[in-house]
Amino acid sequence: MCLSDGEEVIYEGVRLIENKINVGFAAANNQAVENAFGEYVVLLNPDAYIKPGAIDNAVAFMESHPECGLCGGRLVNLDGDLDPSARRFPNSIYKLLTLSGLSDKYPNSRIFGRGDFKYFDHNSVKEVDWVPGTFTIYRRRMLVRTGLFDERFYIYYEETDLSLRAKRMGWKIFFIPNAEVIHVGGASAQTRKDEKYDSGGSQLLKFRMRAEYLYFRKNYGYLSVIANAGVEIGWHLLRYIINCRPKNPAGPMKRKGSATFIKTGLAALWDTRMGGKSPSVPW
Repeated sequence: MCLSDGEEVIYEGVRLIENKINVGFAAANNQAVENAFGEYVVLLNPDAYIKPGAIDNAVAFMESHPECGLCGGRLVNLDGDLDPSARRFPNSIYKLLTLSGLSDKYPNSRIFGRGDFKYFDHNSVKEVDWVPGTFTIYRRRMLVRTGLFDERFYIYYEETDLSLRAKRMGWKIFFIPNAEVIHVGGASAQTRKDEKYDSGGSQLLKFRMRAEYLYFRKNYGYLSVIANAGVEIGWHLLRYIINCRPKNPAGPMKRKGSATFIKTGLAALWDTRMGGKSPSVPW
């Protein structure tokens, strides 16, 4: 990892430049890319571990597929179970399927399991919309055209936004199964004890919501922010009301959870001015 803006230390084969503040995932990765060289750039999260052959296989795939601008590999957790590794661009329908539990209940359905390709066995190459930034290899020639990560995204959605730009320019994005990485989901996020951690998405809730609204406003307009926020906030409002029923022992806990989502969502809408402005760094 290469970060700039602070003191620089050079070890044999490694260049480490430490920032004075946490500038965020997008900005720090941009600093790394600008200091790197070569035809390909590999980005790896600090809570991810590459299995032998993963980078060689990813480079070989890129070499044989010049239309591929970026690709990602098979992500597994510490138990060896598959983590989401291939995805479609988000929208309010996919969000509703996730919130309702239908995508998990019917993962083999090409309708309900569509958002994260849950019906796909992840044992073959597949063209996708985007791949998680946990482990990604980028073609430098593509980055010259698309530009680097948009730094209005402090964390989350920066890789989705860059993938959308790449797709709109005609580049293809692939999931490849023979580049496997162990991912300790949410390990970095859980170090922020001052923020609400959403175990369902392994993300910091406030930061995820802010980035989500910024992404939708930038790429699809004002109405998409309303639709996306309306689905999530509306869902939790309904859930809160349902759990007001008497003689429901789990009711108070579920109401509290939904109230947190509603409060955080409304605050994120205000903080980002309905997705039109990124809060000051660090978030």
